[in-house]
Amino acid sequence: MAQATLRNVRYAGMATCVPKRILSNLDDCPPQLKSARERVVRNIGIETRRICFEWQCFSDLAFDATERLLEELKWERDEIDALIVITQSPDYPIPATAIIMQDRLKLKQTTIAFDINLGCSAYAFGLHVLGSMISAGGIKKGLLLVGDKSATVLEPLFSDAGTCTALEYDPAAPPMHFDLNSDGSGYRAIMLPVGGGREPVGLQHMVPVKDEDGIWRSKGALILDGPAVLSFSTQRVPPAVRNLLDYAECPIEAIDYFIFHQANRMINETIRKKLGLAPEKVPTTLHDFGNTSGASLPVTMTVRIRDALMAGKKKLLLSGFGIGLSWGSCIVDIEGAVFPELIES
Repeated sequence: MAQATLRNVRYAGMATCVPKRILSNLDDCPPQLKSARERVVRNIGIETRRICFEWQCFSDLAFDATERLLEELKWERDEIDALIVITQSPDYPIPATAIIMQDRLKLKQTTIAFDINLGCSAYAFGLHVLGSMISAGGIKKGLLLVGDKSATVLEPLFSDAGTCTALEYDPAAPPMHFDLNSDGSGYRAIMLPVGGGREPVGLQHMVPVKDEDGIWRSKGALILDGPAVLSFSTQRVPPAVRNLLDYAECPIEAIDYFIFHQANRMINETIRKKLGLAPEKVPTTLHDFGNTSGASLPVTMTVRIRDALMAGKKKLLLSGFGIGLSWGSCIVDIEGAVFPELIES
């Protein structure tokens, strides 16, 4: 358990972009998979998802989100000192997507730009990394781009999104509190087994095999151990949230909204009930947007509580968990921040 407090860092704004293309798990599936999809909607809670067009990358969504956010913040591009991209869907294996985005966004060449490879827990980790750089005093304004392109037509869980969050140095800003954790012994629970140095892609990985649900998958497809993820999430997240509240000396009643990673309705409901939270304090976007990986926290903030965030000061507890295995939470006070309406690209 790594806990930390960051000072002098203001949450200035956030924008979310999703593809215009919508897939229905009930209507846009082969007839033989209809009953399986009905179970997904009933048990997991995902009915519709957003999927990129063939020509779109995650970075295209993040670019549109960044352009809108900079416009509404009225930030000059030569003010941006750092650009961090967290994704598992880079434009290319090399170079880093952040380097490409620095030029595409016409940021100055002295802008620090780099990628982080992380998924479901990305948002809390990313706020800590960028916030730490700003808190140290050398960086005044920075951008955090988080999201993935992970949706496919046949797979019913994942959805695509790109987000941009702006942080800036402000000695008057309230502190941000973090609790960040990882357990690599469970890395096989969610993994893409081929394509890296351990097992490069070969022809044998391209051959599809019919699984127990009647879906044809290649041997190089994503491995997702549902029971292991369920056990990990429901056992690790509630005590981590309590630990963070204790560390921050913040009563649970002081949190206006708890935003959890949107992976599975059963997981999120179990976490909510274990923490004794009222449903209205735990907004969800699973039904309409599916699992948007690291972007699920900002997606939910934009879609569900944007008006509340713009109406006055709010204290949020943000918690992401999953691939790694990793889990991270943070408490953030938001006041006077900019939140553009949901962007569809």
